[in-house]
Amino acid sequence: MRITPLVLSALLALPALSFSPPRSIRPCGGATSTKGDSPTTYCATSTSALNAIGLGPGEDEEASAVAIADQPAAPEVEIDNEQYRTSRLTKIDEQCDEWYGALLGTSDETTYLGDVSAEARKRILTLPELKRAPVLLQEDENWTPYQNNVLPTSAVLPAYGLEQYGLPTPRKNAETWRHFDVVGMVNVDYSGQPDGIGSELVLEDDIAKRYKSTMKEGGVWMDDEDCAARLVYVDGKYCPTLSKSTNSVRNLSHKDFTDGSLSDEILKNLNRLPDGFTDELAAEVPSGDSFLTSLKSLSGPDHNVGDPTSQFAMNNQQGTACFAALNSIRTGAVALMDVPAGLNEGADDPKSVVIINGQTANMGCSDDEKDGASCHPRILAIAGEGSSSALVQTYIDLSETDEAVNKAKLTNGFTQIYIKKGANLTHAYVEETGGIVTPGVELSSGDEDGSSTVDPREMESKRSALQNTHLESIDVHVAGDDGRYTAAIMGLGGNGRSRISLSASLLRPGAHASLNGFVLAGGAQRTETKTNIHHVAQGTTSQQTQRNMVGGRATSSFRGRIRVEQSAQQTDSDQLSRTVLLSEKARVWAVPSLEIIADDVKCTHGATVSDLSEEELFYLRSRGVDIETARNMLMYAFVDEVGQAVPAAVRGNDNLDSGLKRRCIKRLQNVVPQGERAVKGEFQSS
Repeated sequence: MRITPLVLSALLALPALSFSPPRSIRPCGGATSTKGDSPTTYCATSTSALNAIGLGPGEDEEASAVAIADQPAAPEVEIDNEQYRTSRLTKIDEQCDEWYGALLGTSDETTYLGDVSAEARKRILTLPELKRAPVLLQEDENWTPYQNNVLPTSAVLPAYGLEQYGLPTPRKNAETWRHFDVVGMVNVDYSGQPDGIGSELVLEDDIAKRYKSTMKEGGVWMDDEDCAARLVYVDGKYCPTLSKSTNSVRNLSHKDFTDGSLSDEILKNLNRLPDGFTDELAAEVPSGDSFLTSLKSLSGPDHNVGDPTSQFAMNNQQGTACFAALNSIRTGAVALMDVPAGLNEGADDPKSVVIINGQTANMGCSDDEKDGASCHPRILAIAGEGSSSALVQTYIDLSETDEAVNKAKLTNGFTQIYIKKGANLTHAYVEETGGIVTPGVELSSGDEDGSSTVDPREMESKRSALQNTHLESIDVHVAGDDGRYTAAIMGLGGNGRSRISLSASLLRPGAHASLNGFVLAGGAQRTETKTNIHHVAQGTTSQQTQRNMVGGRATSSFRGRIRVEQSAQQTDSDQLSRTVLLSEKARVWAVPSLEIIADDVKCTHGATVSDLSEEELFYLRSRGVDIETARNMLMYAFVDEVGQAVPAAVRGNDNLDSGLKRRCIKRLQNVVPQGERAVKGEFQSS
């Protein structure tokens, strides 16, 4: 070994003590430590000053290293991972699981979807296996530098939400639930069920007339000549008296699931779970000379989301899988829309299929021991090849709120949509349950004008609908070339908690999705909108516009995720979220996000949060319009851009109270700012 003058001078400059060999401890066959249950053997080795300055070990140290390498490896200590499965549960986590378990019920309770219900319960109760991920070598085709492995001496723990069930249940601090009122939701007992669930609802003539009149006044009713079909459900029970069914649009009852009359396609679609818990894609995705079929392997091995039970995958999920499976167990009927191939081909405005979900004050539950009840509406829509169809989905209160009989309500809806080659489906979703929020809750004590002796915040806190929770999961799969899905989602209701989740998977070349959403929140509401547009095939396109209007002391959040896989080259996607904050007490989170794996795409996204434009207000006031009228005009104009995406048959007559425009204006008037904010200038979010 050649030592340069520079190195030699460095050695001579070292103090004598630096040449004393420092001691280092390595495992070997020498001394033994008996700390704990696993004895560990150690030996001491020397490291010379030459080694310390980078000139390598001496011959004796090399021989010592060889001897150590020949020693047998210490046996690995087996850890019982199961005893640590629930070690991270907090009290609120345990309460979440108890709440979900009460909704789930026991296995000996009656279900109505046959094998679909049985499979859903099996998925919920089968806990994920706690095992270490295999350590892959670089030569392995699935090797990736992005690995997350548990240390050998640490226990393997489940992801948050999977401690006691096989599908992730809500967690207060989980990424997908952190802006939602999980604590408020699980503090309410919704374990009651409507009487006679699973059977058809037979109505007396006077009640049928009253319900029909309420639906007409609410703007959700369409006469037989104006719609292709109409299915009406009251408290989750099918009502044939008020319905108009056809061969392709009908209600699926318990009998249909037991007599073997349903096709394998329908059963397979009903068994599919969102959030990747059904790994097989709804259609084969072309990729070069092969086809992609596994969701968890897309863009692998470096950029795939992996197993849905991993914490990494769950952080990007919508949290709907457990509620979708719960719906399969608890629902009493399924609304089926199976559009034949070629029906209305090329039609721009086909007649709509109307599905109405009505709710009564006690949700049909006569059990006085239960404070609340749950309902689980289910829809399966299949658009055949080359068809053109329109689906209108509405929720409405069928009776005025009667505090004496009113129950807290949980609505857990699950809508599945499959669009085949060349098909075009338009989907309108309007939710108006829960009454109307109390105006003026943003005012502090002393801000009232003296016209009322009742505190608006106290009135809002006593409003029974504030205990209601509305959950909706819409799972869309464009599974055919050039298929198109167009949606207008409007959340206008007064429920205390509302959460709408929509996922659209574009699985074939030329597939397109257009999403237009609007959420109105006021009073003390907590609302959330989550969307996921998944570009999987090449040449797919999407366009999304989300509008939120938040007033009073409400809290609203929007999280829109667009993921473009490696196979989805030449994707074109646009996303924009616009929010108007009408009160300094209101809060909003707007989180648009892009995950782009492909390298030949055109994608944009953005979000704005502000008050109504001061310049536009000034323009109207300079033409003689008073400030309150000017604000109302701008507020409705903000909503109307989304309303125009709703089919004309749903919008109705703008000059009638039953029209969508008048209904929106009525609700907007309850979130118009009062006090100083009624005339204050432009307000930007902080």
